[in-house]
Amino acid sequence: MKKTLFVAAACAVGLCGCSDSQSVTVSITNPLGMNRSGEMVEVPVEQVFKKLNLPDTAQVVVYDSKAQEVPYQLTYDDKIIFPVAVDANATVDYTIQKGTPSIVNTLVYGRQYPERLDDIAWENDRAAYRAYGPALQRTGEKAYGYDVFTKSVEELVVEDRYKMELDSASRAKIAELRKAGKKEEAQNLQNSISYHIDHGNGMDCYAVGPTLGGGTSALLADSAIVYPYCYKDYEILDNGPLRFTVKLTFNPLTVKNDTNVVETRIIQLDKGSQLNKTTVSYANLSQPAPVAGGLVIHAASPEAYTYSAEDGYIAYADPTTNAKADNGTVYVGAVFPAPLAEAKVQLFEKPVGDALGHVLGITNYEPNSDFVYYWGSGWSKYGFEKAEDWNNYLKTYAAEVRSPLVVTVKD
Repeated sequence: MKKTLFVAAACAVGLCGCSDSQSVTVSITNPLGMNRSGEMVEVPVEQVFKKLNLPDTAQVVVYDSKAQEVPYQLTYDDKIIFPVAVDANATVDYTIQKGTPSIVNTLVYGRQYPERLDDIAWENDRAAYRAYGPALQRTGEKAYGYDVFTKSVEELVVEDRYKMELDSASRAKIAELRKAGKKEEAQNLQNSISYHIDHGNGMDCYAVGPTLGGGTSALLADSAIVYPYCYKDYEILDNGPLRFTVKLTFNPLTVKNDTNVVETRIIQLDKGSQLNKTTVSYANLSQPAPVAGGLVIHAASPEAYTYSAEDGYIAYADPTTNAKADNGTVYVGAVFPAPLAEAKVQLFEKPVGDALGHVLGITNYEPNSDFVYYWGSGWSKYGFEKAEDWNNYLKTYAAEVRSPLVVTVKD
């Protein structure tokens, strides 16, 4: 388990433990009539440090209303982020002051895997995801959308999965056994290292192919999806312990009369969340265009979708790559803070493999703006027993992002 020491300073832990008792109060107000717990709030670093009269190299501690230390992270865009709990229609105060923060476990992490065709994979304590890279694109394989890795434990698992799956000694032995005609032994060894099999913490059992997969966004041209391909360039901006952020830039697209439309995505996953916040922009687009977040529909469960433009979400209960195996159900979904123009199912003219089409949430994109939405997954073997549980999670999430917590920094 990775551990991170946020910062270090000569100050004892505790609200009264510092010789300099100066502190900043951050008030969090919940405008909704439901309790909210674990949401990450953002406070500008500059605002806090200015009020505390601290240099930017100083270190701070965050406390809740019961004087309990709260883990935090400093982000690439100069924010202090930390999880909060606020009752329905209530306000709660958190305190930030100079001090020595405790060491905490890193539960959010990701990196590029050049050893696996430039995958970028990332995870938190709830789920794991993958975006395909340029090395895969060069093979000719079409994989447009986000992939989902299921998880059933809080600990980080993706690094070990790749290491196991790509182990060169095991791969060489498998080839040797197959060459010797020992097919059963080869298959048993193959199964023992495969991340497509659950070895106790989850697996890769979700199919993407030439679709939007588990929540990718795309522009629409006369209702046709303009598929993005694999990313061209990437930059990891945050890497735990509470938030992972990656910036992806794509090769130019042709959208109607615009032939040099360049998409940029900033994907952010926080501890405790099933969903990735994603900010999408399109350079060199000359006119407004519909943009959609989409989920692929597979033939084994052709009607397992739900959507609501009014409530701001789309959902699908995916049967996994082998619906007859004991892989459970992968729940995928997307949430939209801004009002949707439409939510609907759009089927292909004919199936693409076992993919029938998509359930889409559609809104209008204005040139030189940002499209912000959330996408992600859950698993029937880790907290979501049935589709109703997942749909309720998405409805609640949509309500929360449409009525965000109000953060006020006081002296």
